[in-house]
Amino acid sequence: MKLKDGILQKLQKIKERFNYLTEQLSKPEVVSNITEFKKLSKEHSDLEEIASAYDGYMARVEELKQLEELEKTEKDPELKEMVRGEIEELKERLDKDEEEIKVMLLPKDPNENNNVVLEIRAGAGGDEASLFGAELLKMYLHYADKNRWKAEAISQSLTELGGVKEVIYLISGKGAYGKLKYESGVHRVQRVPETESQGRVHTSTVTVAVLPEAEDIEVEIKESDLKVDTFRSGGAGGQHVNKTESAIRITHLPTGIVVECQDERSQIKNREKAMKVLKSRLYDYFQSQAEKEYAEKRRMQVGTGDRSERIRTYNFPQGRVTDHRIGLTLYSLDSFMLGEIDEMITALKLAVQTKLLENSD
Repeated sequence: MKLKDGILQKLQKIKERFNYLTEQLSKPEVVSNITEFKKLSKEHSDLEEIASAYDGYMARVEELKQLEELEKTEKDPELKEMVRGEIEELKERLDKDEEEIKVMLLPKDPNENNNVVLEIRAGAGGDEASLFGAELLKMYLHYADKNRWKAEAISQSLTELGGVKEVIYLISGKGAYGKLKYESGVHRVQRVPETESQGRVHTSTVTVAVLPEAEDIEVEIKESDLKVDTFRSGGAGGQHVNKTESAIRITHLPTGIVVECQDERSQIKNREKAMKVLKSRLYDYFQSQAEKEYAEKRRMQVGTGDRSERIRTYNFPQGRVTDHRIGLTLYSLDSFMLGEIDEMITALKLAVQTKLLENSD
């Protein structure tokens, strides 16, 4: 056993807490209290993986002890050799278990399993930037589909060519923020636009913001702090457009943050969607304010997640995509744009974990 006593004690406490939560979640008084049940269920789910890993690890530690005792007492040379082989295999497995457990014990982002408010805006580059914004949106929607997440449009402002001026989507599903949070920043595209007759490569940019959907317990919004306006929906669409004042604009007076939603025909539904985005933006705003003073100390090598930071370049002539934070280049741009982005996301997560493990030693 290589895990330190302190780590084992921590694992034991986690296991005890997991067992306690399992017991609580079976009690009728907890089940009937929706808020408490939801809170305990989330904690139970968060601890399940590491509690299971601890059980498996301890079972293998006990098995190793028994095999080592058997090796000492076994007289038959052939059987003794077989036992030695099993011991070596078990030791290798325990080494892997120990590394996995260390990663599991790293500080967790409390928003890891939250839904995501995904915002995509065209940057420099005119029509080409808008068109690439539309392609990035499709990429993320493909990725959401592969993960069986639900994607729901909150607000869309499109160009006549089908490009994106600004879109806001709610991506719902377990682990959505944990996987997509590294996508925040400036995405740069290098390619020959369809409108370019000279065949010259242009460089354009699109800004992506990934915010965790803030739950009611995380952000408190006073009704007196809100200015709510209604207006008629605009843009191409069905007969309801410009007929009724179903669109909603909500202004948070203390911060000046403004959110609009006109995707639904119902004013009530538009307000619900707008409030979800407002809560997430306020959560992001207050979190950023709180971390401002010591952000430099906590900054990971993969980048800050700052929306002004250029994080990735998509080079179409060479069929490659490069993430500048970790220096990784993939020559699979076609499949990448179809939502095959897990290799990049895994590499980014590994870079963060490696840095955290170095700092924890």
